[in-house]
Amino acid sequence: MEIKAALAELRKEKKRKFVQTVDLVMNLKNFDVRKEALNTFITVPHPSEKKLAAFFTKRSKLIDTITPEDFVKYKESKDIKKLAKKYDAFIAVAPLMGKIATTFGRVFGPMNRMPSPQAGIIPKEEEEMINMMIGKMKKSIRVKNKEMAIKLPVGKENMSDDDLKENIEAVIKGLTKILPRGNDNVREVLIKFTMTKPIAVVSATKRTPTEVGAKK
Repeated sequence: MEIKAALAELRKEKKRKFVQTVDLVMNLKNFDVRKEALNTFITVPHPSEKKLAAFFTKRSKLIDTITPEDFVKYKESKDIKKLAKKYDAFIAVAPLMGKIATTFGRVFGPMNRMPSPQAGIIPKEEEEMINMMIGKMKKSIRVKNKEMAIKLPVGKENMSDDDLKENIEAVIKGLTKILPRGNDNVREVLIKFTMTKPIAVVSATKRTPTEVGAKK
């Protein structure tokens, strides 16, 4: 099914009391998860709202800030997990990364919340750098898989179909580029809302259709 047609079908589903996330699921084939697992970022043209926080040495008026003085509040894993769930992503200033890893790494790592050199770490706490990183983070989607499927949030249901379509195609194109064998690693591509079943789609960025038959 074409992407816009699939989005139209998803919008027919029961409305929820919250704005659902639009997820893309790419099921893989001919892929060795142990040797070829991905850990990178893909940029989309139309960012959705993201709640960001920063680990800085001092408070910033530009973003919610966690300073070293606050670290004592996070001795328990449950408190760190609560913080991780409160925000979509975190920014950090480079000199603090050691302390951040020691205090938060055991929880942030598995939850894909650790600031990354690819998108999330700045050398200095200067306003221009902070603003640039905030803009970059809002457009960046983290790709990290440990199994034969990649699931990524590509937008929100309150975005237009045109914007969602462009985001979905950008993600498919980006994933295909970083997969070791490109299209030969792609079994099927599906999209879904948070509370819906997935629908298999065909992307204009691919010459051959994805295999139909959504995996439940």
